[in-house]
Amino acid sequence: MTTKVAIAGATGRLGRDIVQLVESEDDFQLVAGLDSHSDLSDLLGADLIVDVTLPEVSPTIVEYAVANGIHILVGTSGWTAERIAQLRRRMGETPQTGVVIIPNFSIGAALAIAFASVAARFYESIEIVEAHRAHKIDSPSGTAVRTAELIAAARAGLGPVAAPHTDQRARGQNVASIPVHSLRLSGVVARQQVVFGGAGEVLTIDHETLEPSAYRAGILLGLRGAPEARGVMVGLENLIDLGISHPRA
Repeated sequence: MTTKVAIAGATGRLGRDIVQLVESEDDFQLVAGLDSHSDLSDLLGADLIVDVTLPEVSPTIVEYAVANGIHILVGTSGWTAERIAQLRRRMGETPQTGVVIIPNFSIGAALAIAFASVAARFYESIEIVEAHRAHKIDSPSGTAVRTAELIAAARAGLGPVAAPHTDQRARGQNVASIPVHSLRLSGVVARQQVVFGGAGEVLTIDHETLEPSAYRAGILLGLRGAPEARGVMVGLENLIDLGISHPRA
C-alpha cells in the first residue's frame, strides 16, 4: 500500500532531505511540497502530512491536519508539554487521527533521552547542555525540552532537581526545574549532554549527530508509524522497542 505524503516546509534543510527520502521509497508517493507561499489546501488529498516548518507556523499546520482528518508527523520544535496538553484536549477522548511529534529523528538521540529518564531518579543535580548550528532559530532545542520534561516526569515523586542560583542568566533557561544551556556554533550539527551530579561522581549522557544521514532511519520510522497512530504521540522512543519503560510526558 502506498502512502500519499505532503510535506510542509519542503524547501528547508530537513524538508529537502525528507522529500528525497520519500521519493526514494516505493511505499510513499509525494503529492505536495509546500513552502511559505503555499496554500494549506495543497495538503488535502494526502494520507500523511509532514510538518517541518517553524515553531510559530507548526500549530496552524497541525490544526489544519486534525480538522481535515489527516495524520501528521511533526518534526518542528516548539511543542512544549503545555502546548501538547492543549492539543490532546482539542482532539478529545476518541481521536480518529494521529499527531506524532518527534523532537529528534536520530535513533541515538532517542536512546540517550530514554537513558536520561532512567538515570533521573538516582541524581539530585541535573543539567542539560545542547549545541546546534549557528543559524538554528529556536533555543532551547525541542530535544532539550523533551529531555527535561521526561526527566521531570521520571522524578514526579521526588520533586525538582537541585539547581541553585537559577535567577542568574548565566545559569541557563529553567525547563521543568532543569537548567538548560544552549550553544549556537558554526561547525556543529547537533549535540546534547545531560550531566548528572552525585556524591563523588558525575555521569554524562552525551549524544552527537555528525551529519544529517543520522536522521534517515528515524524519519522512516515516523513516516511508517504515523498513519497508524491515534491521538498525540511524542518521541521516537514510542516507535521503537527500547526494552525499558519510560514516563509519559
